[in-house]
Amino acid sequence: MSVFFDIFFTIAGAAVGSFLNVLICRIPEGKSVVYPSSHCPKCTHSIRFYDNIPLISYLVLRGRCRDCHEKISLRYPLVEALTALMSFLLFWKFGLSMKYLFSFVFTATLIVITFIDLDLQIIPDVITLPGIPLFFLAAVFFMDVKVMEALLGLLIGGGCLFAIAFVYELITKREGMGGGDIKLLAMMGAFLGWKSLFFILFASSLLGAVVGISTMIAKGKDMKYAVPFGPFLSAAAVAHLFVGVDVMEYFFFRS
Repeated sequence: MSVFFDIFFTIAGAAVGSFLNVLICRIPEGKSVVYPSSHCPKCTHSIRFYDNIPLISYLVLRGRCRDCHEKISLRYPLVEALTALMSFLLFWKFGLSMKYLFSFVFTATLIVITFIDLDLQIIPDVITLPGIPLFFLAAVFFMDVKVMEALLGLLIGGGCLFAIAFVYELITKREGMGGGDIKLLAMMGAFLGWKSLFFILFASSLLGAVVGISTMIAKGKDMKYAVPFGPFLSAAAVAHLFVGVDVMEYFFFRS
């Protein structure tokens, strides 16, 4: 039975990933996420149901639209595979529970934010502003996070990035961090609690520095080259779901 559930939640995750691709494409443009039906962005031809099977259809079509034969972005199967993997890992960690459900919704939200930020360097308020109260309530009622820990996570998460952004802009006279990152960390703190922020900020800063510097060297850019920070915050928050508590307890919060 365990293998059946593993397979089921992996397939379900891939199906959700297919919908996340729709959100990634349409939310920044302010379009409806339910109408019109999925279609090729190049020729606008509606995608047949048998060409819309997560991962499998991409392989069958060899990465090209059936009608116009233009290449399908690799991002589509990547998002589906990533969401399937997250569903499997979260089910493995939390089992069939409300913790699994809300952790998966949280992770799926971060996947959407990550790919929008990578494409456009924006984090839409339409995601984070409703996400803050939603994940605050989910944390308190389903994730065993105390009310004060979630509230402090929300306030400190938003406040610390706001302070960093303010000081950076004051010193350099240019914007170094957008308001979207501030709201995103507030949402993360509300869901994971204030203690998670130590891990998230350290891990995201370390990962962002390594990737950012490597990218600047590879592309021959200077230090003014903008690298979106949202994907690194998201990666660190997901990592915290799996190992963050153990890491922070070992280094900082041992009794």
